[in-house]
Amino acid sequence: MDIDINGKDFVKIHYTGALGDGAVFDSSEGKEPLAFILDIGMLIPGLEKSVKEAKKGEEKSVTIPPAEAYGEVDEKAIQDVPKTQFPEDLDLEEGLQLQAQTQQGPIPVVVKEIKPETVVVDFNHPLAGKELKFDYEVVEKRPATEEDLNNLLGKK
Repeated sequence: MDIDINGKDFVKIHYTGALGDGAVFDSSEGKEPLAFILDIGMLIPGLEKSVKEAKKGEEKSVTIPPAEAYGEVDEKAIQDVPKTQFPEDLDLEEGLQLQAQTQQGPIPVVVKEIKPETVVVDFNHPLAGKELKFDYEVVEKRPATEEDLNNLLGKK
């Protein structure tokens, strides 16, 4: 997989991500800042667009509609799955979060409803359909290097 980083920026931000009601769903507080390279698909589009316009040292707030975050809820991604597809010793309950194995790797899913023969499972991203608010500070912004890319991809 060749990723062209020519002319792209390496960025580190401290951030807090919250839902419309103010409930925080993610934060870098007490952790290392989030590191990424712009324009290679590492961030949701709405946050990436805002960070591209920000300068090092700048603090910003951005509200991102679902279409520029994790998309709208796709009703086709809510499916009835036969109970036989689940381990017998699994204590199924509504709201339970699981990992489904797909050809693209594991994805998070949520149990929506338990029926006599099937389980209604939501394959949408947990933040699909939600407006998100990010408060962030750009702590580093500079041209990306191959070393940055290798470090982010876990390559030595």
